[in-house]
This record gives sequence, C-alpha cells and structure tokens, in this order.
Amino acid sequence: MSETSLSIEVLQGIDSASEVLSYDGQKTREAVEPEILDEQLFQKHVTHLGEAPDGGLRAWLVVFARVHFQSIEQSLTSLRCSAGLVMFSTLGFLLSWGIFQAYYEENLLLHTSPSTIAWIGSTQYAFMCLPSLATGRMFDLGYFKIPFFTASCVLVACTFLTAECTKFWQLFLTQGVGLGVSCGFLFSPAVVIVSHWFSKRRGLALSLTTVGTALGSIVFPVVAQNLIPLIGFQWTVRVFGFILMATLGTANALLKRRLPPVNVRGGLFNLKAFRNKAFTVYCISGIMTLLGFYTELIYLSVSATAIGVSTDFSFYILAIANAASALRVSFGLMSDRIGAINTMVILTTVTGIATIAWPFAKNESQLIAIAAIYGFSLGAYVSLYSAPLIAMGHMEDAGRRVGMYVSLLAIGGVAGPPISGAISTTTGGFAAAGYYSGGIIIFGVVLLLVARYLHLGRLWGKF
Repeated sequence: MSETSLSIEVLQGIDSASEVLSYDGQKTREAVEPEILDEQLFQKHVTHLGEAPDGGLRAWLVVFARVHFQSIEQSLTSLRCSAGLVMFSTLGFLLSWGIFQAYYEENLLLHTSPSTIAWIGSTQYAFMCLPSLATGRMFDLGYFKIPFFTASCVLVACTFLTAECTKFWQLFLTQGVGLGVSCGFLFSPAVVIVSHWFSKRRGLALSLTTVGTALGSIVFPVVAQNLIPLIGFQWTVRVFGFILMATLGTANALLKRRLPPVNVRGGLFNLKAFRNKAFTVYCISGIMTLLGFYTELIYLSVSATAIGVSTDFSFYILAIANAASALRVSFGLMSDRIGAINTMVILTTVTGIATIAWPFAKNESQLIAIAAIYGFSLGAYVSLYSAPLIAMGHMEDAGRRVGMYVSLLAIGGVAGPPISGAISTTTGGFAAAGYYSGGIIIFGVVLLLVARYLHLGRLWGKF
C-alpha cells in the first residue's frame, strides 16, 4: 500500500482494511461498516481476508475436523472432515443416549424410575444448546483454541468417569452436566468456522460436516450392542473415551479460523439483532420446529415394540433412521443451487408428514419405510440451519448469532419430548403425539417461509 493511499485514509479518519492476497492470488479489500464495531476498534486497523476460498486443502481440513469423512478431492475434503469429527463426537454421541437409558433401567439403576433416569439425557441436550450463547460471543472475540481444547479434555474425562459411576447423582453430574456442557462448547464454533472458509459452496460444506452426527449416532450404539456382552459396560464406555480422544485430538489439530476476531457491539446477548425481523421469525421457527422434531426418533423403538416388532430389531429400526440421515450431503448440493431455507422448507415438510404418519404404521415394513423417510428428511434442517443465520448479518457477528439461535433452540429441544410423552401417556397411544409433533413442525415451516419473505422482500427467491 503506498504512502499516498495511507495518508488519504488517515485524513479521512477511518480504519483501513489491510490489503491481502486472496486465495486466487488477487488483491482484495473488504470494508467493515464502522457502526457495528466497538469504539475502541476505531483506533485500530482491522484486517479482513478476501472472499472465502470455497475449497483448498486448508478449507476442507476444517470440514474434516467437523466429521471423519472420506475425501472427495484431496484438496477439499480435509477441512470439512475436521468439523465433522466434532459433530461425530458431540451430537452424534449424545444422540446415542438410548443405549445408556436402556442399560441403566435394566442394570445399573434398576430401582430408579425411567422418567428420573431420562433427566440425564434431557440435561445433556439442554446443556449442549445453552453454552452456545457464550461460545458464539467468545468465538467472535477470538477465544477459540483454548476453550475448544479445554472442552475436548473435559468431554473425554467425563466419558471415562461415566464408566466409574454407580449412582444416579454421579451419572447426572458427569454424563448429564459434564458431557452436555463440554459438547456445547465444541458445537457452535465448529459450525461457524466452516462458514469462514466457504461461501458459494457453504451448503455442501455444512451438510458434509453434519454427516458426522449420523455416523456417531450409528457407530456408538452398534459398538455398545456388540461390546457390552463381550467386555462389559465399563470397558465399553472406556472404548468410547478412546474413540473420542482420537477424533477430538484430530479436530483440535485441524480446525483453524480464517477471519480475524472483531469486537462487535451488543454484549453476550445482542438484543439489537432482533430488530432484523427475518432473524426474529427464524428463531421462533426454530423453537416451534424443535418442539416436535425429535419426537419420532425418541419414541420409535417403543412404538415398534408396541406393534409386535422384537426388542432387538426395534434397535435396528432406529439405526435405519439414523443411517438414512447420512444421505444429507445431497441437501448441501441442493442448497447451493436453490438456497438453504428453500431446501429446509421442502424436506422439513416431509419430516412433519412422516411424523404424523409414524403412529399409523401397522407392521414392521411400514415402520421401516416411515423411519427411513423421516431420518432422510430431518437431515436437511440439522445440516443447513446455520446457513441462513450467516447470511442474515455480518460475518464478524456470525458466532454470536448462531450462539443465540442454538441457545433458544434449547427451549424447544427440552420441552418437546416431555410434552409428546405426556400426550402419549394421556391418550394411551402415539397418534395424538404424532399429530401434535408433525403439526408443530409444519407450523415451523410456515414461519420459515415468512422469514424468507422478510429477508428477500418478495415471496420467492434463492435463500
């Protein structure tokens, strides 16, 4: 940059955006709107990189850290898989709670009611969402590596401690609180960091990373089903700990942010973000959707047994639903072509319909078909929910927006299954719960359409 240009910027009294070589070797300059920066930042130069590379070895390494996934191109796959490993180790692990619920009911906590034991699993899900409010803000400010490494260590340690627990309160603290909080500190930064590296291909990258969730929710139950009879529960959980040690160690080595930290205004919970009507409606849509989203997945095995499916095979029906969700990579390609919300609207509507139809399955074949359709379609929402959030504001504030949204999702995620369970208990079947859950999912889809209209200013368009 010449002395002349520097003097011009000083006279103008604005921050200069440093010139950097973008991924394709061209120099680019990105201006940051002063009104979104803290006053202290006006005294400093803020360096911004050019357009997201949308590929390359470093970018796909980040994605790999988010899901242990085989390569598509050597230069691209590494970044995706990094973030996928995080998804495998966090949400994929937590969605395997059913194996622990069953074992505790039948063995370790034999004299504790199933509803009491279920509080451990509910606490996991709640604490995974709630820390996102803090981690999103911390990520924007530049606090990433140390919190991420610390949370990884806590997650592995709590997994090993779970193997030593014998009482409910011990399991509640280690597995419910410890695992939940540590997963929460890992989840949101992994989502945002992928968006640093991808723009045009963001939908594909995000969908590939969330394949890790599907793989984790399949691998951990299958490992448990086969190892518990051979080596016992304690050593099976220790095997889980060694798996997490390997996956999270790789993720810590490969995940790297691209854009520099920026101290944007608004504090931990930026209420001004809700001035964006599209963002507000999108958050409400998320809460409504989550109230019914996981009902079928949670009660699928129970409903299978109720219609005469064997207990052993009912487990595999759940695995079929999780395996079908692994096909979500196709939603990323679809999202890049027609938009993330448009893709979510189509597939989440299918999820709602499948949830309504689920209680009316009368035999094993019908239940497998519905479970596969349900599992396949729900992958769209899980893999793409963050893409519209990134587009609804500045990248400098993306971590906080995603954190706020995920924290609000905790309301729907925690309240939804108990409401469905209460409806099922009261009515003596799952039909009413299916109507409630599927109906509220479709209502969430309607709100997605409203959010798209508010963002685009027209009824139809790519978003």
